[in-house]
Amino acid sequence: MKTIRQKIRRLAPVALALAVMATLPAAAQTSDELDAAELEAAIADAIVRVFRMHAEKGDAEAQNNLGGMYQRGESVPRDHAEAAHWYRRSAEQGHANAQFNLGITYVTGEGMPQDHAEAARWFRRSAEQGDAIAQNNLGAMYYEGQGVPQDFAEAARWLRHSAEQGDAIAQLNLGGMYELGHGVAQNFVQAHKWLNLAASQLGTSDQDQRDTAVRSRDRVAALLSPTEIAEAQRLAREWRPGQAPD
Repeated sequence: MKTIRQKIRRLAPVALALAVMATLPAAAQTSDELDAAELEAAIADAIVRVFRMHAEKGDAEAQNNLGGMYQRGESVPRDHAEAAHWYRRSAEQGHANAQFNLGITYVTGEGMPQDHAEAARWFRRSAEQGDAIAQNNLGAMYYEGQGVPQDFAEAARWLRHSAEQGDAIAQLNLGGMYELGHGVAQNFVQAHKWLNLAASQLGTSDQDQRDTAVRSRDRVAALLSPTEIAEAQRLAREWRPGQAPD
């Protein structure tokens, strides 16, 4: 049930382009002296210097992005410990994406010892700021009892927050909980609604999860009357993203 995903926010393209151009060698800005490979290397080096300059000044967004570059080995040697260092500096300033990314590093154990309790702590801080994927991951950890005591009701609460924002994986997970009656009263109409929404959003990049959503929806449909199926379809059709009530 647990789904771990990575996301990195970047500086606005115009702001980044202007900052990078200001740090490029003059020859790269005004002439053809550099060939394509040299220019690409110069731009990559400039991007790193721009992010590092802002990160060292305490800019949380730049710190998160620099962490992402180290994690992926993008324009710098891949270094998970350095990635975790910059994620932490950003996360401690309250940056929701960095809090999510730091949670990821604790789950995977890349750059630091694996620690699911710490992962849950950082997912919670991100989730409390409204990050839908962090909400899904925190809900999944409560469902599995991973890093937190197992608590189906708390799992359902966080999954609902995420699902109501439109996160398809959370919708799949919440639909499964309604089917099984875990943390919520068993309700096949609600299960069909959420599984249908998940199936409609998941694409080829999430084919396994989409197949699961379709199979689960069809399995639930076999338990419903035609009137109940019509009601579930109506609920899915009329659903709009929004904040879930506490």
